[in-house]
Amino acid sequence: MFDQLTMAPSDPILGLTDAFRKDPNPAKINLGVGVYKDEKGNTPILTSVAKARQQVLATETTKNYLAIDGSPEYNRVVQELLLGAGHPMLGSGRVVTVQAPGGTGALRVAADFLHQHFPAARVWISEPTWANHSQIFRLAGIQVQTYPYFDARTNSLGFEAMCRALDSAPAGDVVLLHGCCHNPTGVDPTTDQWHRLAELLVARHLLPLVDFAYQGLGRGLREDAEGLEALCALLPELLVASSFSKNFGLYNERVGALTLVAPTREAAQQALSHVKICIRANYSNPPAHGAAVITTVLQDTQLRREWEGEVATMRKRIAQMRALFAETLRQKGVERDFSFIERQQGMFSFSGLNKEQVETLRQVHGIYIVGGGRINVAGMTRQNMEPLCSAIAAVLN
Repeated sequence: MFDQLTMAPSDPILGLTDAFRKDPNPAKINLGVGVYKDEKGNTPILTSVAKARQQVLATETTKNYLAIDGSPEYNRVVQELLLGAGHPMLGSGRVVTVQAPGGTGALRVAADFLHQHFPAARVWISEPTWANHSQIFRLAGIQVQTYPYFDARTNSLGFEAMCRALDSAPAGDVVLLHGCCHNPTGVDPTTDQWHRLAELLVARHLLPLVDFAYQGLGRGLREDAEGLEALCALLPELLVASSFSKNFGLYNERVGALTLVAPTREAAQQALSHVKICIRANYSNPPAHGAAVITTVLQDTQLRREWEGEVATMRKRIAQMRALFAETLRQKGVERDFSFIERQQGMFSFSGLNKEQVETLRQVHGIYIVGGGRINVAGMTRQNMEPLCSAIAAVLN
């Protein structure tokens, strides 16, 4: 049976990482996969995380299974981080959360839940989006539609075109939105645009699914949640897939969550019962260690303060690399205006480089960028900025 299969195409991002690892070029630079790097080019273990891990190991008494929906303490701190500890919805019973293996696991649970109970619903995803989004929903049996997102002429959000497309979506469809910093373009809606989106979704009876994997890496922990808060203020129902890979640096622990907001406490519990069935038939129950580390950090006043400082440091370094990248390209005599890189936020930006230029950068200079021209700004350092910008200048000229 298996010898009848043909080789599947490699993942456009993870496959690029494999190629990078095999490249013998000692000066190679990886700006592909969305992983934070410090000034030395390492993906660090946060100090707050290391301290919490020691606490967890010192107090852990069992390796028994977690419940299907995970740790209640973890689910509570997830809700408080998303909405703010004093948010009135948290005491209403309308919000329920299940622990999931990463944001990807949360998205797949959401997809299974939606397809099983609302089989006619389609999901609308932005163009462009994260490469795995479409695949997650299609493999769950959901039809995928796209809405325009990026205006390449202005290197900004094409908001009016986005709204026109979503205004044509049938009632009951699902709209996937990036909470902040997640779209590969590095462009997010403004606070006013989030409010207008909320009004549109309510008017069209559309269900938002917010992919929220980079909280804290844009403007700040609460500032980055303004879009989610705008949706919660108007919409009776929504889903949030969140992840702690980036803002806690727990990439290989796979710690995420799916949060569901319902119109009533009863509806929330009913929906939760069906989400748990989807989980049971998938991975049964989530891993414990990473969630315990996060819970420890967020419940300990001193560790939380230290973690928030570390997130701020990551956010500041990314912003500095954006400014240095644009300035260094100007110094290299590049005529193309890259100032938009400074105005965007988060780890990603569309460079505007085409496939041929990206391929030349890889083959000639050992610089790895996703084929569509998306760059991971967090992979830039002061040490690799000079050769990076020299190579881009050579390719553009």
